[in-house]
Amino acid sequence: MTVTVVGEALVDLVRRTDGTEVAHPGGSPANVAVGLARLGCPVELVTRYADDAHGALVDAHLRGNGVRLGPGTTGAPATSVAAATLDADGTASYDFSLAWDLGDGTPGLADGTTCLHTGSIGATLEPGAAAVRRMVAAARGRATVSYDPNARPALMGAPERAREQVEALVAQSDVVKVSDEDLAWLRPGEPYDAVATGWLGLGPALVVVTRGADGPWAVAASGVVQRPAVRVDVVDTVGAGDAFMAGLLDGLHRRELLGPAAAERLRALDPEALTALLDEAALVAAMTVARPGADPPTREEVAARRAGGA
Repeated sequence: MTVTVVGEALVDLVRRTDGTEVAHPGGSPANVAVGLARLGCPVELVTRYADDAHGALVDAHLRGNGVRLGPGTTGAPATSVAAATLDADGTASYDFSLAWDLGDGTPGLADGTTCLHTGSIGATLEPGAAAVRRMVAAARGRATVSYDPNARPALMGAPERAREQVEALVAQSDVVKVSDEDLAWLRPGEPYDAVATGWLGLGPALVVVTRGADGPWAVAASGVVQRPAVRVDVVDTVGAGDAFMAGLLDGLHRRELLGPAAAERLRALDPEALTALLDEAALVAAMTVARPGADPPTREEVAARRAGGA
């Protein structure tokens, strides 16, 4: 059983005031894929970057963490870059050099795929987003569809337009994870729980809202579950949502709740099982924010933390 992730893999380039630059591999879907692989979940990433220096950094990171890569991965003309320039106060201004194109046709799902996950830039930036939508449509009934909008306002235009795109994908998904900040941007002035409950009515079996230090909140057919955040000393929040997403999908994978054969059981998820899923995902996210960058824990690290009384 494999989780197929489709979306961007890029380089986060931090330019310091002294003129030095530090490059880190990133991209929300790529982070989710790495998080899943570190947790021991078989995963394939369908993405596109170039055979250049930045692409080599991304490639080494993905392969080194056990992520299987789809065909044609290094076919892009250049690897996308998200550059952050720091001023004297440490405040960052961002410049994006992005291209997202999966080429002609629709990439197929890997053999044994039980879940297709997508979101972020890969699900909204054309022309690649059109291929992602085709993959989602093709996966319906063949695999569980998972989606995290992971909104990027600077790239997604007006929230009214983005909302239409996002909610069209929500309606085709089985599992949706979204942050309360994303919901506040997409539907300003509306309570997150009301929006999430409305999204559940569009078709998903489960909608989870991450709320930072307030912990995760979720709604399913069985009702609402909310859990406290795991308390840690936060270093930074880079990759926290992606780590939570990986933890959630891994929990569903280990419980054999992914794939068409599990669709009815996923929709019948009871509060006790949902509580356990949220707690597990929250722990993965907490361990990630306790260290710098998008550096999610391995399964062994999570097990050790639990054994230590997390």
